[in-house]
Amino acid sequence: MYNAIVIGGGPGGYVCAIKLAHYGKKVALIEKDQLGGTCTNWGCIPTKALLTATHLLSEAKEKADKLGLNLKVEGYDLQKIMAHAQKSVMMSRKGIEYLLKKNGVEFVRGTAEILEKGKVRVKETGQIIEAENIVLAHGSVPVIFPPFNEVEGIWTSNDVFTMQKLPESLLIIGGGVIGVEFATFFSALGTKVTIIELADHILPYEDADVAEELKKSFIRKGVTIYENSKVTSIKKTGESYTITFADEKGVENTLNAEKVLLAVGRKPNIPDDVRALGVEIDRGVKTDTRMRTNIEGVYAIGDIRGQIMLAHVASYEGVVAAKNIAGIEAYMDYSAVPSIVFTNPEVAAVGLREKDADPGKVKVFKFPLSANGRARTMLENLGFVKVIADKECDVVLGVTIVSPYATELIMEGVIAVKNKLTAHQLEESIHPHPTLSETMLGALEGIVDRPIHL
Repeated sequence: MYNAIVIGGGPGGYVCAIKLAHYGKKVALIEKDQLGGTCTNWGCIPTKALLTATHLLSEAKEKADKLGLNLKVEGYDLQKIMAHAQKSVMMSRKGIEYLLKKNGVEFVRGTAEILEKGKVRVKETGQIIEAENIVLAHGSVPVIFPPFNEVEGIWTSNDVFTMQKLPESLLIIGGGVIGVEFATFFSALGTKVTIIELADHILPYEDADVAEELKKSFIRKGVTIYENSKVTSIKKTGESYTITFADEKGVENTLNAEKVLLAVGRKPNIPDDVRALGVEIDRGVKTDTRMRTNIEGVYAIGDIRGQIMLAHVASYEGVVAAKNIAGIEAYMDYSAVPSIVFTNPEVAAVGLREKDADPGKVKVFKFPLSANGRARTMLENLGFVKVIADKECDVVLGVTIVSPYATELIMEGVIAVKNKLTAHQLEESIHPHPTLSETMLGALEGIVDRPIHL
């Protein structure tokens, strides 16, 4: 008898299993495919490996001459780029397997079938495993729907990592995180990229000024963007696709592309045995803030919940579930979840967005990257840091960054929002010079009084 069975070895599942082991619990982790889940195998890790390669290529092409470097950029080797991504994936998988073994977690490879509360069968071997608790960490799958599932060869994000040849043209359906990251990658390699986004602007969960700044970068790279537009039909014609869509004025347009990538997000992976268990489902498996479902002894974490589908959220939900299973009362706090996008420039945000704020209750200040000394040395002029604070007490409520290394810089904002720090407290902290972190200082100065360097 185990204390817990964790089903799914993604960033939620394996973290939960290891944390339970830290608390002295006997744990079995069942994974039917590869350890690491979507993040390691089809998402975070391989995409960032690809983007690292193209970022370096873009830097060399766009900046070398201006910096006085006589570089000859001859192009790229797609197979080596893909090999780098696969090596990154393999190293991450092996790292997770090592950590499970080190912490005494029993790893079972196979498909878990829940027979009843506390009892799971491994489909391939027939092995029965019993436990006091079950943690559902089944993850998610790419969304695909008509007419795209009716046409042969439409890519999802998973298919990109198996491509053997770079397409000359690519239509990306969806301008969210997945869509804009792949647009960054393919456009850097010379593919003619078009994005069609249904919402008013790309990155629809972020503020419009974020989208506008990113669009400037995409335009420089030759990316075409149609916003507030909807695909009405798609058909395969020989080796390419013909797509008809209605633009923001309702006018129908037709375009052709060698490949089509459907990047409209992911949905919870909820197999029949989980449904038969009787857990409450509303888009995803419902839980309270202690990650408990409506069935005692059954927890759910990560993408199967269908809420904030991010690896770092899944991991922390795994920690919270582990603590509660171990008898330590813990609750999830979603008030300071960072959202990050590895475009060029990068985008990161935490807490309140300006579009969701009551103008009468907040202060908003935006400091441009072009006013930052370090940015000038890097030949960077697109981007900004925006701070949103409470009008009465200057508590930082939200931070948005569009900048090189925004995904790293956002952590100051995360700490501020999480701990309800004031703009004055942060502004009093000496920021190193010359660094991009001073753009945050400039925005904070704008909240407190006025920025020195603007």
